[in-house]
Amino acid sequence: MADCTRRSDCRLCGSADLEQVLSLIPTPPANAFVRREALGRTQKAYPLDVFMCRNCGHVQLLDVVSPDELFRDYVYVSGTSPVFVRHFEEYAAACIDMLGLAAGDLVVDIGSNDGTLLRFFQAEGMRVLGVDPARDIARRATEAGVETWDEFFGLDLARRIKAEKGQARLVTANNVFAHLDPMREFVQGVAETLTPDGAFVFEVSYLVDVYEKTLFDTIYHEHLAYHTVLPLKRFFAANGMELKRARRAATHGGSLRGVATLAGRGVEADGSVDELIDLERSLGLHDTAALKAFGRQIDEVKAELTGLLERLAAQGKRIAGYGAPAKATTLMHHFGLRADLLDYIVDDSPLKQGLYTPGLHVPVVSSSRLETEPPDYLLVLAWNFAPSIIQKNATFAEAGGRFIVPLPSVEVLPHE
Repeated sequence: MADCTRRSDCRLCGSADLEQVLSLIPTPPANAFVRREALGRTQKAYPLDVFMCRNCGHVQLLDVVSPDELFRDYVYVSGTSPVFVRHFEEYAAACIDMLGLAAGDLVVDIGSNDGTLLRFFQAEGMRVLGVDPARDIARRATEAGVETWDEFFGLDLARRIKAEKGQARLVTANNVFAHLDPMREFVQGVAETLTPDGAFVFEVSYLVDVYEKTLFDTIYHEHLAYHTVLPLKRFFAANGMELKRARRAATHGGSLRGVATLAGRGVEADGSVDELIDLERSLGLHDTAALKAFGRQIDEVKAELTGLLERLAAQGKRIAGYGAPAKATTLMHHFGLRADLLDYIVDDSPLKQGLYTPGLHVPVVSSSRLETEPPDYLLVLAWNFAPSIIQKNATFAEAGGRFIVPLPSVEVLPHE
């Protein structure tokens, strides 16, 4: 497969009636961090053009970067975030309660990463299997006691799971269901994996939150889809499944948690799907006009943040970043946050420390740098974890340091 290909049809309904609604600055893959010895090499940047299908309303990227390039050498791990660990603990408890899961039931997590979610099911006596193409992370998860297959999920792998492990009462996919091309084979694989009374539970970034809070930095090459409920309801129905429940979650600034079952089977619908469809319609998110206007909202935030950073730099203030999530790549490139504006970026993941950010090559370091080379301001690039990051770095604030939170709106803390 080429590094990047462009599809010409909607990945949900197959229609070719597509309209571009937003164009962001092209970037390298969001997690393509580089080592010092590679700094002299130019990294490929790929388009970030967003389209809406005028047939079903699905919002998506058409430019598809090779999954091998994006996911085989992944550097994000869930377990480094206490916020996510707590979230997954509550998530597991909710799934166990909803389905009445019991010891011995099989739970399969697609895109299982380091096994953080599966450990909570494992602790309740359930059999677990992770599926994740990131080779090193999958190997470490398996060594730590959560069996993880380093594969891309699809219909063939689903049949292998069914043959070797049996069918699953629960299949989960968190921050994965937006990464898929094609999606039909994936859903067919889920249906093959599930028991008749099982459920597929997934979390994805929700376009309602992206739109209302200007969370444009969730747009990057791993995220091929920007989901709303109406297109998903139609998509599941066209593929032998049924979207029964949908609720909003706080993760990543605003997510959607969906529950789908085999058509006519499993848990009952609770009315939440239609409630969110009504909300989406009220915001105009199934039409192109609202998303075309979204670009103007992004420009306003860009002007405010870059103006603030330029003024601080002109005053001789030192600025560093905190958090090197994938979303930071989009924000830094689209807003033009050059390496001369940020001295370094602190990240809690040892997998990223010692590397340099994609394309712009800002060094990523451990939090110890805050003690040896303290900045005047910390730009919280992992803004969805801002409260916990600020709390964790209370000594920085006590010494006079201040935090800049860029999204959903630019805020400097503590307030003067």
